[in-house]
Amino acid sequence: MNQAVHYRWEELKHDTPMPLLSRRRVMGEKMMISEITLYQGCEVPLHHHENEQFSCVLSGWVRFTTQLPDGTMKHHDVRGGEVLHLPSQVPHSVVAMEETVVLDLFSPPSATTGIDRPKS
Repeated sequence: MNQAVHYRWEELKHDTPMPLLSRRRVMGEKMMISEITLYQGCEVPLHHHENEQFSCVLSGWVRFTTQLPDGTMKHHDVRGGEVLHLPSQVPHSVVAMEETVVLDLFSPPSATTGIDRPKS
């Protein structure tokens, strides 16, 4: 695509790939942005993916846990106005300590991420 496209978050369709989580996203050719609301208590289990990810917390508080190469776990409390960078293939999980709004940027884009569950 060689033209600019203008989106309005409030006009984009929500999906709920897991309990206590709502998502809207825009997918481009080389990256994707997702607006995610995690409601207090939402838990995304440990996973990893090819995508490089920036999690920009707009409001609220989430606790990311990353797995280091030696297998130990490290906690990252990320609050409104902060960003966590997750390189490709870094195992991570997240728990919403309170209702939180996050902009996740992924490169490359992907129809599925760690919050998507296989359809039964």
